[in-house]
Amino acid sequence: MSSHRTKDSINELKTYFNSVIDWVSSVFRDVEKEMQGLEWGRLYEQYHSKSYDPAKVSAEVKLLYGDPYVNNRRGVFEYILGGLQDSKLIDLRVFDEATKKSAYAKQTAAAEAKNSSNCPLCAIGHAANKSKIWKFNEMDADHVSAWSKGGGSLAKNCQMLCATHNRAKGNR
Repeated sequence: MSSHRTKDSINELKTYFNSVIDWVSSVFRDVEKEMQGLEWGRLYEQYHSKSYDPAKVSAEVKLLYGDPYVNNRRGVFEYILGGLQDSKLIDLRVFDEATKKSAYAKQTAAAEAKNSSNCPLCAIGHAANKSKIWKFNEMDADHVSAWSKGGGSLAKNCQMLCATHNRAKGNR
């Protein structure tokens, strides 16, 4: 915009501005207060060449707005435009099922080979659970590096802990 401030006519800038507004209006049916102040020019430049179904976008916005694990509602719009790929945009702090199952399988195979517990904290303990193999539904996914301290919900940062140890670990 600063490159246009010395021009006598604002027609080019007005046309661009209207293009951005028209694009946003065609992609997002529902207007949410979190849309105010977003970098729509940058988002337009990055995503306007892709095709979006406004009905699907609207359903996705409603779904994400209703999800208690979404901590950044302002990031919902770029998250949707980017194909639901970058969960950091919405501060999503949960692991998907595939990641949890993969971590469980990997930990369980390693634990069985060492005759120790598949919960890493049980395995180093002195209790009767030192060699217990927990079932998948008895374990919780844990962020190795705490989510609140920047640890992402990525496969490399996921470990499965027994429910007791996961709750005891807290924000460490």
